[in-house]
Amino acid sequence: MAEAIKEAKKAYSEEEVPVGAVIVSDNRIIGRGHNRVESLHDPTAHAEMIAITAACNSKNDWRLDRATIYVTLEPCQMCEWAIFLSRIKRLVYGARDEQGKKLNNSIEVKDGILKEDCQNLLRTFFGKKR
Repeated sequence: MAEAIKEAKKAYSEEEVPVGAVIVSDNRIIGRGHNRVESLHDPTAHAEMIAITAACNSKNDWRLDRATIYVTLEPCQMCEWAIFLSRIKRLVYGARDEQGKKLNNSIEVKDGILKEDCQNLLRTFFGKKR
């Protein structure tokens, strides 16, 4: 966690929300990151996302199934899903997110547009893979 705090301090010095993350596998850090949302003009540039990308590049694999991620703040829903999708085995965080998992805006959702075309493309792709 001390290394994650170092990353959070980097974010703080860059006027970013001070959150840091490191990913450890086989007792070595394979990915690290800190919030870069403002500097990269990217709402997905959270510490966890950057650390996951770095770890995947380090392993040359998107599967991080033997890894632990250390984060200074409880992950948001986006980051939780990225942790889940990357198959990280263990999540350790410092501070609880007192804001909770609330969305601070609302979006209009419309589904089913060209549904069959979308489904057929996916079926064809995965049919060839299996």
